[in-house]
Amino acid sequence: MKPPAVPLEAIRALPAIFRQTIPETYQDENGHMNMRWYLALFDDAGYPLSASFGLTGEFHTQHDSGGYDLEHHLHYLREVMVGDDVTIYARLLGRSAKRIHYMMFMVNEMRGALAATFECVNSFADMRTRRTAPYPSEIAARIDALLAVHQVLDWTAPVSGIMSA
Repeated sequence: MKPPAVPLEAIRALPAIFRQTIPETYQDENGHMNMRWYLALFDDAGYPLSASFGLTGEFHTQHDSGGYDLEHHLHYLREVMVGDDVTIYARLLGRSAKRIHYMMFMVNEMRGALAATFECVNSFADMRTRRTAPYPSEIAARIDALLAVHQVLDWTAPVSGIMSA
């Protein structure tokens, strides 16, 4: 797949929500980071993204809530090697009463390249009923504030076109 035509400067202007140096244990038989670790890194980055609008582990414990990924698409664009430093940046794309639609961008800082993109629809959940539920008003307001910032960016997110909140 051809990398999206989004300048790295535009991606780096987004919130950097996760950084990691790739350990040796992530290497596969082809000498680069195994595909399973891309998803693991994006999953790890999802926690600080959620925390940025108040959905922390503490919040979920206090409110018996959680979140469910409903769908995601991961695009591998460039190799990531052991020892490379990667940063994950996030952009909110949309929200409904129960869901958010967002993208994350993995930048290989050592090579100055976009390594992968991750597009996701995630829902808020009431863990007592184990069903999706509307975001609490204070969380919805924080999501809306970040979404408003991201909606006025001067570049189009390279979305799949088949997902929405």
